[in-house]
Amino acid sequence: MANSPKSIYWSMFENKIGPMVVAATEKGLCYVGSPGKGIGELEKWAVKYYPGSSLNENEEVVKIYTAELAEYLEGKKQSFSGTLDFKGTPFQESIWAALREIPYGKTTSYSEIAQLIGKPAAVRAVGTAIGANPLLIAIPCHRVIGKSGAITGYRGGLEMKQHLLQLESAGTK
Repeated sequence: MANSPKSIYWSMFENKIGPMVVAATEKGLCYVGSPGKGIGELEKWAVKYYPGSSLNENEEVVKIYTAELAEYLEGKKQSFSGTLDFKGTPFQESIWAALREIPYGKTTSYSEIAQLIGKPAAVRAVGTAIGANPLLIAIPCHRVIGKSGAITGYRGGLEMKQHLLQLESAGTK
């Protein structure tokens, strides 16, 4: 992809859900990994979306983002003010933008997202785009559940998704 950054800075973010890789470019937060997956998940993602970039461990650069994530996980923050730097296809980016509109403590379904973007028949494609979300928590894909209300797929694992939904539910009372 054109205009790939030369460096992606990353650090491990220790939290009660499990250690997660958090990464940023000079433009903003670009990646929040799944708990316990480590640097390998970031490396595979970076090759696809930021080819030619180097990964540099640098806790100082990502500190602003890990602080926001920590505040969110402690129930002290409901939204993210830091700049996000995400890349995907135009369709993926439209889905991720729609996800950012889901209010804290609320949920929606995959079919409702498909309706929202004007593609009601694209429910599976919506699910695939949500699964490719590089910014767990910051782009709140955990707020999307099955039409029946069931807690369904999540890159961070269903246990993490359930934890985030319970956290937000408690924070809206």
